[in-house]
Amino acid sequence: MKTFFSLLKTEMYHGKHFKDADVLIEQIKEYIEYYNTKRIKVKLKGLTPIEYRNQALQAA
Repeated sequence: MKTFFSLLKTEMYHGKHFKDADVLIEQIKEYIEYYNTKRIKVKLKGLTPIEYRNQALQAA
């Protein structure tokens, strides 16, 4: 989780200003969706977290 929150702050939060808490919450939700479904990770063999999880479930 520490790595995730570090990436969230670096990639989506730092240097940006949000109109209000609702906008910030929406941006966080969008980032989580991006992180899980589109952002590939080398540690996961070039897959997204969702792809890696689905691959592991199919192998079981």
